[in-house]
Amino acid sequence: MRSLRYYEEQDLLRPLRRPSGYREYQAEDIATVHGIRLMLAAGLSTATIRGLLPCMSDAGGELTPSCSAMLPDLHRERQRLSSAAADILTARDRLDALIEATSRLVLADPAECDSMMAGNGSRRDGRLGH
Repeated sequence: MRSLRYYEEQDLLRPLRRPSGYREYQAEDIATVHGIRLMLAAGLSTATIRGLLPCMSDAGGELTPSCSAMLPDLHRERQRLSSAAADILTARDRLDALIEATSRLVLADPAECDSMMAGNGSRRDGRLGH
């Protein structure tokens, strides 16, 4: 239920309201929610989804694209995700290099490493030493 309210707050979903104030969801609302979840899972923000929803239509209970005008937005979002993925891969590669360099170290006395780590508030097990 919180998701539905959030979608409504984000102006993605507009259910009917009864005089009592209760929301009344229609079949097209169900299709819209499925479409919203699909686009969220694809990495789109609610602001982007809000702009794309008018280009979607209910095709038998499923929200599908209905105009090609959304294509530039989809390509822009794909590029944004590709850039983010590339940044993550670069970070992982740097971490791998750090792991490899660290793995080559040979310590004669593990206690020496522990005392070095204790000096900066960290422990060898990766947890903070507070």
